[in-house]
Amino acid sequence: MEAVPLIVICSILMLVGFFGVFLPVIPSVPLAWLGLTIYAAGTGFDRISLVTVIVFAILSLLAWAVDFIAPMLGAKKHKASKLGILGALLGLVIGILTLGFWGIIIGPFLGALAGELIANKPTKQALGSAFGAFLGLIAGALFKITLILVMAGFFVVSLF
Repeated sequence: MEAVPLIVICSILMLVGFFGVFLPVIPSVPLAWLGLTIYAAGTGFDRISLVTVIVFAILSLLAWAVDFIAPMLGAKKHKASKLGILGALLGLVIGILTLGFWGIIIGPFLGALAGELIANKPTKQALGSAFGAFLGLIAGALFKITLILVMAGFFVVSLF
């Protein structure tokens, strides 16, 4: 395949992947990885090695796991109970399904808050755990953004 179409395909997939960090229906990191992989394979792995593609595949799987784990870890770091941690996870899933983008933001917060209140934690501690879930979500998003930017960096460097 000629290099220009590969460059366009990779660029589009990485750009859509980047915006997918903020839009729950778009698989952000996997799309960026797919773009990099198509470009690497289309250039015979001369510009981007197969090993690099495999490493990014593993990191992409890690990013997918971080989406679900980060809010729970954030809540746990702020001394959430097991119900608060479970609430953060359920809030994320229910939030995505019912509210889309906004569900990603407020779902873990409300879920952790509800879980803590059900566990009879004081309101101040429940709010702290909910804030921790929110911080975990932000940390996960920053990880995904960083990973996509690193993949984009490999792609751009390979062009020269």
